[in-house]
Amino acid sequence: MRGLKLDQLQTFLDVVELGSFSAAARKQGLTQPAVSLQLRELEKRLGLRLIERIGRKAQPTAAGIELSLHAEKIGAVVDAALDAMAGHASDQPGRVRIGTGATASIHLLPPALKALRERFPTMEIAVSTGNAAAIVEAVQENRIDIGLVSLPVSGRSLDITPLVEDEFVAVFASGAPMPVEMTPETLSALQLVLFETGGNAYRLVEGWFGAAGIRMKPAMSLGSVEAIKELVAAGLGCAILPRQAVGNERDAKRFGIKPLLPSLSRTLAMVLRTDKLRDRALRETVKAFERLAKQ
Repeated sequence: MRGLKLDQLQTFLDVVELGSFSAAARKQGLTQPAVSLQLRELEKRLGLRLIERIGRKAQPTAAGIELSLHAEKIGAVVDAALDAMAGHASDQPGRVRIGTGATASIHLLPPALKALRERFPTMEIAVSTGNAAAIVEAVQENRIDIGLVSLPVSGRSLDITPLVEDEFVAVFASGAPMPVEMTPETLSALQLVLFETGGNAYRLVEGWFGAAGIRMKPAMSLGSVEAIKELVAAGLGCAILPRQAVGNERDAKRFGIKPLLPSLSRTLAMVLRTDKLRDRALRETVKAFERLAKQ
């Protein structure tokens, strides 16, 4: 603010509005000399005359008229800031920034976020999606408050809490022929539609094939689980997906779903900075995520 004092600006605005030092003093509960002193200090700070007397009325100079426009805007911004801080002071949930993978954002988060919004209608919830590495980086850099990612993850000064174990399954178009057992050997001979490279889901599936000595060669790799499902439903291949991605009644009718042999699963975890200030919004979000582990 470079030395400007809000009290002086408010006193200046009152004098301009009322046209009188004494009236401004009565409004603020001050003496007239105190109001005059504030105006002199403000004029000294700016090196300009802001108020002049025309007859018995105090009126703004040209510089004063221009300053009054800025002062009104400053006052509005300050009022808005004080209102926002009042919400924090009363411990009302404010804003929380969540990062998550696409699958969790579609199939896992909505019930938790719905419950939060029903309990706290004014709470602002911002959700962004990305792979686990990008989300963890955003948490570390404080660009998001909390991440929901699949393990493993690593990072300095992170609080990592496992929440949900999610099994992977083989997914085929309804009515399509399926192997008796969903092994790396049988699936590697088929047209596979998998997650794009770089994410934890891809690495887990790659490791599952690798443990059997097989280097997988997907026919297609996509970043969207819903896009993968549409390709499979169209008969363009089979997929290996988290069960939660095909867990609704509609998908049960559209797809043939079988567990993998050997089994494969991932753990979804909650990630925060250990030094993150846990305000009401973040505390309530943490509780909502922890309830996922009990479902």
